[in-house]
Amino acid sequence: MGDQDFLLGFDIGSSSVKVSLLNAATGKCVASANSPSVEMEITSTKSGWAEQHPEMWWEHAVKATRKVMETSDISADGIRGIGISYQMHGLVVIDKNLKVLRPSIIWCDSRAVEIGEDAAAQLGEQYCQEHLLNSPGNFTASKLRWVQLHEPELYSKIYKIMLPGDYLAMRMTGEVNTTVSGLSEGIMWDFEKKTLADRLFDFYNMDKNLIPTIVPTFGDQGKLSAEAASTLGLKAGIVIGYRAGDQPNNAFSLKTLHPGEIAATAGTSGVIYGIVDKPAADKYSRVNGFAHVNYTEEDQRLGILLCVNGTGILNSWLRKNVQISGEPISYDKLNHLAGSSPIGSDGLRVLPFGNGAERMLRNKDLGASFHNINLNRHGAAHMCRAVQEGIVFSLGYGFEILNEMGLQSTVIRAGKANMFLSETFCEAFTNVTGAAIELYNTDGSQGAARGAGVGVGLYSSLDSAFTNLECLKEYAPDKAKQEQYQEAYADWKTVLENQLT
Repeated sequence: MGDQDFLLGFDIGSSSVKVSLLNAATGKCVASANSPSVEMEITSTKSGWAEQHPEMWWEHAVKATRKVMETSDISADGIRGIGISYQMHGLVVIDKNLKVLRPSIIWCDSRAVEIGEDAAAQLGEQYCQEHLLNSPGNFTASKLRWVQLHEPELYSKIYKIMLPGDYLAMRMTGEVNTTVSGLSEGIMWDFEKKTLADRLFDFYNMDKNLIPTIVPTFGDQGKLSAEAASTLGLKAGIVIGYRAGDQPNNAFSLKTLHPGEIAATAGTSGVIYGIVDKPAADKYSRVNGFAHVNYTEEDQRLGILLCVNGTGILNSWLRKNVQISGEPISYDKLNHLAGSSPIGSDGLRVLPFGNGAERMLRNKDLGASFHNINLNRHGAAHMCRAVQEGIVFSLGYGFEILNEMGLQSTVIRAGKANMFLSETFCEAFTNVTGAAIELYNTDGSQGAARGAGVGVGLYSSLDSAFTNLECLKEYAPDKAKQEQYQEAYADWKTVLENQLT
């Protein structure tokens, strides 16, 4: 490996596509780009529905790649591998000509909740927890069953089903494949038998031949075709060496690989993701267990994921709808306003659950709501802080669930991005969870690039992939402030419990 070896990482989110180019030897990011500059559209033709067309992901992947190559002044000849991170749980369906048959039903779509709940009741708690580590819930398998029931003519044309990252890899290589980690996130993997979840497929009356060929998470997943290379502005033959869902990949990007380690994100959704070495499930199915990126049949590494759907999307909603002097507000200004309001937001409470059914709340869709508004006291600053505190309190509520499962840590790692750019958010997070927060100079696209380095053999081990990973800032609980945060958190939980009943 020399200083002219580079790695390209893609992160296909629901808001944008980010691409980063890393120098493999130094681990430094040479260039990165996002597309589009504003959030991608999520189509919701009915309440609880959320769709995006896969062609849109490809379009922005092309734009971001070309931007990176133009600004980096690096020859495509030096790129040794490509890694892909992607929004989890989405359903992409294609025909025999590899053409997409319908828009993707993405992660925050709630239409399959009842289908999954019925399957869980019929299959039984023991099977779901021991074999699937989850109830079938609103995951990819249940979304496919929805298509079978409600769009039977379209269903009959399906050749293969894919996750969003599988689709991007297909566009790059012309090959259709997936990973065990990806199958587990769709609740299509049997951890007990270490095979496809036959019993669930039989219950749903779905053909297992719809599942693509399984390839390793790290390794040769196909080579960039001449057509795709021409479109992207790259060189044909580059190996796609890594693929993982955004949350396992985020944990990987933060070197969160071993039992007891915990990572977090706070983008469109908010996630706390911890590693265990044996199957673990919550009896109420409020958290999700998946095969982590370093999972093997011999050495099990499982990720336990707690998700709050309504996180950055609520902050984004606030930015779009709050104006000062008639002008739209920036995220920096939102953060400044939040910091100017007192801890606890003077009693204003926000439930951030406005982005579909929340697994953490047993698949209830409460919607986002503001409580205790006093028209004589509360202003924009209180609202900005209350939104950030409401998101933190939701994540803290989930952290308690993980603690009940025995997954405890005194440190949570995160990338210095999205909500973690806010001092107020970070201060609230550490004082509510009681864990120190470490912020690193990485993100999902950089993690995907590092994963590609492992997959194509530039790095001899997972640990050796983290040259130049640096902790930029740390936050620790402050006893003087913690009591105030805990008091506000307790009051927030009372508001939540009232809504749940």
